[in-house]
Amino acid sequence: MMQTKHNWTKEEILEIYNRPFLDLVYEAATIHRANKDYSEVQISSLISIKTGGCPEDCSYCPQAARYHTDVDVHAMMKVDEVLDAAKKAKDGGASRLCMGAAWREVRDNRDFDKVIDMVKAVNEMDMEVCCTLGMLNADQAQRLADAGLYAYNHNLDTSEEDYKRIISTRTYDDRLQTIENVRKAKLTVCSGGIIGLGETVNDRVSMLRVLANMPQHPESVPVNALVPVKGTPLENQPRVPIWDMVRMIATARITMPKTCVRLSAGRTEMSTIEQALCFMAGANSIFAGDKLLTTPNPDFKDDMAMFELLGLTPRKAFKNGKPNQKAEEVTA
Repeated sequence: MMQTKHNWTKEEILEIYNRPFLDLVYEAATIHRANKDYSEVQISSLISIKTGGCPEDCSYCPQAARYHTDVDVHAMMKVDEVLDAAKKAKDGGASRLCMGAAWREVRDNRDFDKVIDMVKAVNEMDMEVCCTLGMLNADQAQRLADAGLYAYNHNLDTSEEDYKRIISTRTYDDRLQTIENVRKAKLTVCSGGIIGLGETVNDRVSMLRVLANMPQHPESVPVNALVPVKGTPLENQPRVPIWDMVRMIATARITMPKTCVRLSAGRTEMSTIEQALCFMAGANSIFAGDKLLTTPNPDFKDDMAMFELLGLTPRKAFKNGKPNQKAEEVTA
């Protein structure tokens, strides 16, 4: 079995990414099967607890206030509403609930107090709780951890070299600092990116290298295919080829053998056969439910039918321990 490595060169990862397709998938599948429970796939549900009106300029995002999209601005959800959504997700097979707010950064105010209440309430349902709230400082990360948060999502989106083309309202270092704050609070890290932004293969490889060379690999790495939204600067981007998604998933699996690789945005455009290729290449998590924040997503029932067809099993919550255990005890 391949040893976990944290000193990848760009050339090494590029060589992996560019391997003949069948060889690449075979190696990734071999590494994936060397880890136990390879047929388990975690089902996560993602809800938008505060939608639209974001001050940032992420070129792909329909929630940016400066873009004219069909996304309406909604105030913070109430705790009861979040609990209803969490129950529906759990009944559908989800073991993790991720709550997203269209904020640039967390502020110490009543809205953050509400998020803390949401985290506590969902945690009591025996679900892994994840949040994606923008930038946060070390104290805020610790407060979330104390409330029972399991994971914090903060994607790199693309390479450091390509980053300014996509976002100008925060820096790459801002993103890395937030991830460091999450680590200090002993939360698990969820960080990945988006392909189909107009980036190069070198950009994709560079982003994976940053993740794979972290002192501790992110416990989960979402691989998103851009869902172009009318009104955003990237509305005319072509659909990402399935071959590119599989290459990204396989390369992530090979470079981060124990990480949960999440097949994230873009699944509505994929057939069952295409998704099967992604699972074969090492994906072991999906987002289910009718929406991913504001974009369409497959329904729970459709996913359960796919799981039965492919012989996949939903992973239970807290498979590798509860939050704030020793780092070596928590691997997902």
